[in-house]
Amino acid sequence: MTKTTNVFARVEPDLKMQAESVLGELGIPMSNAISLYLRQIVLQRGIPFEVKLPCKKPISAGALSDACLDAELEKGIAAVKAGCVRKAGDVHADMKAKYGI
Repeated sequence: MTKTTNVFARVEPDLKMQAESVLGELGIPMSNAISLYLRQIVLQRGIPFEVKLPCKKPISAGALSDACLDAELEKGIAAVKAGCVRKAGDVHADMKAKYGI
């Protein structure tokens, strides 16, 4: 058996929970995923993915935590109650112009 060493990292609890959920579906323990990441850093001699600011496209509801989704829905409900509404066609045209969707 190869020798191992400990790596300690502080991460947001919600991020850790989301990552564990995805890794659980894949059948990969967190420690194995971290080892894979570190091996790719060594093999590629750098971070194994692009590090850049995200584009300004809307994200899917599935990418939000339950608490964030609830907060966004509450904002939407408050906006509708306050009369902040637009025609669907206008919204669609704006999204196509701004985001290409």
